Amino acid sequence: MERKSLFSILAIVAAALLPPAAIGQVAPDKTTSPTNEPSYKYTAFVGWSYTSLNQVNQSRSGLQGVNVNVTRDFGKYFGVSVDGAHYAWTLYTSNPQSSSVDLFLAGPEVHGELYGRIGVFVRGMLGAAHTGGVSIRPSESFAGGLGVGADYRLTPRMALRLSGDDIGSSFTVVPFEPGDSPHRRFNARASLGLVYHF
Repeated sequence: MERKSLFSILAIVAAALLPPAAIGQVAPDKTTSPTNEPSYKYTAFVGWSYTSLNQVNQSRSGLQGVNVNVTRDFGKYFGVSVDGAHYAWTLYTSNPQSSSVDLFLAGPEVHGELYGRIGVFVRGMLGAAHTGGVSIRPSESFAGGLGVGADYRLTPRMALRLSGDDIGSSFTVVPFEPGDSPHRRFNARASLGLVYHF
């Protein structure tokens, strides 16, 4: 009888101590360590750029110049981009006139990381184009188009960018033609330069 009582007391004590022992064996939840990757709100780009010159009659060479772009990020994948460019130097001396092109564009941008250090973006932009140095009236036109590009991250703040756009505009075919021009021109554009995140 004493043996049964002793076993009963040991069983009750073991049952009472089992839950705290079992809880003590559970591994605590792992705390996620904060990422050291900084978050930047703005992206600035400056670089060399080339555009075709389809609105100028007899132009056999496009123009090269400078392209500047600033993007404000809203979240991880979306941003709003403002773009300006000035083109005034021909690649070859085959154009009949010394012309220039200025672009002022803005629009939404969708971007993301593709693989490792490589990120890509797609953008749509609207704005204005100005052609100078030639007898085109009007010399300003509504402009807009789509573009794509890729960034190769060099450091957390710096990247190398290659991008391309197709910018549509409307200029007259005959110089001094009155009224609005129904003649749409599409100029391919390519840019290469440096990106800075801040």
